[in-house]
Amino acid sequence: MNVLVLNGSPHPNGNTAALIEAFRKGAEENGNKVTVFDVCKKRITGCRGCEYCHTKGSGQCIQKDDMQELCELLAGAEMLVIASPIYFFGLSAQLQAAIQRTYAIGIPAKLRKAALLLSSGSDGVYDGAIFEYRQICEWMQLENMGILTAHGAENKSEKKLTEARELGSRVL
Repeated sequence: MNVLVLNGSPHPNGNTAALIEAFRKGAEENGNKVTVFDVCKKRITGCRGCEYCHTKGSGQCIQKDDMQELCELLAGAEMLVIASPIYFFGLSAQLQAAIQRTYAIGIPAKLRKAALLLSSGSDGVYDGAIFEYRQICEWMQLENMGILTAHGAENKSEKKLTEARELGSRVL
């Protein structure tokens, strides 16, 4: 299976990155191809709401930035993993911009499954991100393979990294 992970964290060695790496190991052990797209290292601006993509653009956004690279990866992805730190009750701003820009392309044809990886400093801050993820799954008709959260001392703990690896190993 072709798995695309959207990494919404700007920290290359942070808590979200640790969850992603554990997930990747589990998924690759079963022969899956995993691509991690580091949203924070890319230049992706917010949706302008201009409707060019649905009028003159035939699904192409008028803005020319790194979103074109992400669109190509989405076109081949069979599973989408959204991974983000929670800073203020939701997904990171950089990740939000990328997700909202997928409006131009609609639902990628091969996409069938999804998972969510979240890290934070505190417990009880995940509701907004989980709600959005569930809405994405419902709209795109994706099978929810799992939601994993880690906060405070749980971040980078053996328990949570094992859970992330096991989630990745269930990808078939």
